[in-house]
Amino acid sequence: MIGRSRRDAGQAFPIYVVMVAGLLFLVFAFFAVGKAAALRNGSQGAADAAVLAAANEARKNYETGFLASLPEDLLDQYLESHPVIGCPAAQGLASANQADVTFCQETLGGYRDRITVDVEGRKTVNSSVLPGSEKTTAKATATAEIEFRCKWRSVDLNHDSIRDIFFFTCKGGGFLEIRPSSPPPWSEVSKILYDVHLVSN
Repeated sequence: MIGRSRRDAGQAFPIYVVMVAGLLFLVFAFFAVGKAAALRNGSQGAADAAVLAAANEARKNYETGFLASLPEDLLDQYLESHPVIGCPAAQGLASANQADVTFCQETLGGYRDRITVDVEGRKTVNSSVLPGSEKTTAKATATAEIEFRCKWRSVDLNHDSIRDIFFFTCKGGGFLEIRPSSPPPWSEVSKILYDVHLVSN
């Protein structure tokens, strides 16, 4: 009986080893999957931050062209054809979130301009149970829209074809009065004229 018990124990030991090894593999695999998901979330956050920074930069850069179009009442023309320049601001926010911009596109849309940014995280999954994961990084894409959300009317006080006052009525209840000769700070009015938000890709 004693000999048989020892034989049974000896036969069971390799099974225990295999079971423990299997459990350890599963633990490491679940850890790797969790790390990959966390890195993916981090990259998406970096992409969102980067594209919003680019969109806000573009909105800031509208100032010169927008204000220059007002006296001659060329605002419609400006909105339909104007430069959208924001991508240079994207990398700073991506870098702050441990990622790099791999692609950035600015698209003129008139009343709805768009910027799309692709980023790649700097950290790798680097799991011993996933071959090639030492080179696997998380990638993400985000798109932001810069929406001009106001209607306007202009007044020519001197009857000389030069518009002296513009009145803007905007979505959300915003109202602005802009005199081209002495406009208010763009940092304030641009946030009423233009809404910046993320959109689904």
